[in-house]
Amino acid sequence: MKRVITYGTFDLLHYGHINLLRRAKALGDYLIVVVSTDEFNWNEKHKKCYFSYPQRKALVEAVRYVDLVIPEESWNQKRRDMHEYHIDTFVMGDDWKGRFDFLKEEGVEVVYLPRTPEISSSQIKKDLYDANAEESAGKACHEDINTDPG
Repeated sequence: MKRVITYGTFDLLHYGHINLLRRAKALGDYLIVVVSTDEFNWNEKHKKCYFSYPQRKALVEAVRYVDLVIPEESWNQKRRDMHEYHIDTFVMGDDWKGRFDFLKEEGVEVVYLPRTPEISSSQIKKDLYDANAEESAGKACHEDINTDPG
């Protein structure tokens, strides 16, 4: 059985994530997805997530291409994960190209897949922020709207 592993935050799960997971699964028989914990995201990546780790884990577990979800708690766990889970192929998006080539020393194939160019969680957050800022400039808020039909 060929085992594949990938890492990510997977906040605001979208079709770009699904594309990555589908293509990663196609490289083997068993896909492990390592989802960054809230603490790791905040302390190491300086990133605040919309969904909590348990929520993001549940979302990723619901994707049919995924066989196992485990937590990412540090940058340094990757070498250990390769051995503990008997990984054959390590997969990341190509925006990380070259950053994980050191895992080849562990006997693991390292693959960088092209991202889905028109979508990212960061872009979704920016677009929503911009749209809300533009919209709120001339509109009432929820508290100002009369919803009483009488």
